Amino acid sequence: MSQRRRTSAVPLSQKRASKGSQARDDSGEDYSFTQPTSSQVQRGLERLTSAQLDQKMAEVVQFILIKDQKKIPIKRADIVKHVMKEYRNIYPEVIKGVTQTFEQVFGLKLVEIDTKNHMYILINKLEPVPADENSMDPGNPGNPRTGLLFVILSIIFMKGGVVKESVVWNTLKKLRVEPGGKHEVFGDVKRLITEEFVRQKNLEYVRIPHTDPPEHEFRWGVRAEKEVSKMKMLQFVSQLHDQEPQTWSQQYNEATADPNSQRPRNV
Repeated sequence: MSQRRRTSAVPLSQKRASKGSQARDDSGEDYSFTQPTSSQVQRGLERLTSAQLDQKMAEVVQFILIKDQKKIPIKRADIVKHVMKEYRNIYPEVIKGVTQTFEQVFGLKLVEIDTKNHMYILINKLEPVPADENSMDPGNPGNPRTGLLFVILSIIFMKGGVVKESVVWNTLKKLRVEPGGKHEVFGDVKRLITEEFVRQKNLEYVRIPHTDPPEHEFRWGVRAEKEVSKMKMLQFVSQLHDQEPQTWSQQYNEATADPNSQRPRNV
């Protein structure tokens, strides 16, 4: 009888806490986050400006890019804890925009590989192809820097082979990748693009004659011309716009004449 009394003397709240703690340890899930309802999401969005929403999406993109460098699955709980915080009620809307950003800008797909513990990985949106570590093939971005380079190369290609640097900067600013700032993933963005990518012969950075103040334009470098499949790049752009590659007749003709596009590859 006395033994029963001692057993039942444990407070019920303590039992619940112990059980909850064990569940957290087993699954790794953050129970402080519950999936918001559609009405909660809507109310959360009504309190934000479009600029605030874009900023939060950009922060999540950067967080995932940083985490992905270790090639370890990214937990939803970590995204909520470190980035979303008081914005957690709009998490479904933010992650939807983040997924679109990865697909349309980096050619990557954010995939939830564990629906119980909510864990994500980034994979190539295009079919993988064999490539060495330094390859710049758009079907195998490999890392965030290569993804950034692919964005710039695709802009140049779709604009006819040459583009003013202001167009490139304006496109990257949509991802909060500022040419004059220090980025968590890319470091000094302008130095990376105008010096390192140029030194690697992936880009050409040429001053436009008779411009005051000086203006520059970007072209594909020799290395990119030799390594990047223009047809694969055009197919990628076509997928994003849900169009046939032939829609862009100039780019299609250039891609079909590209020896890199004709080179056989084993998937």
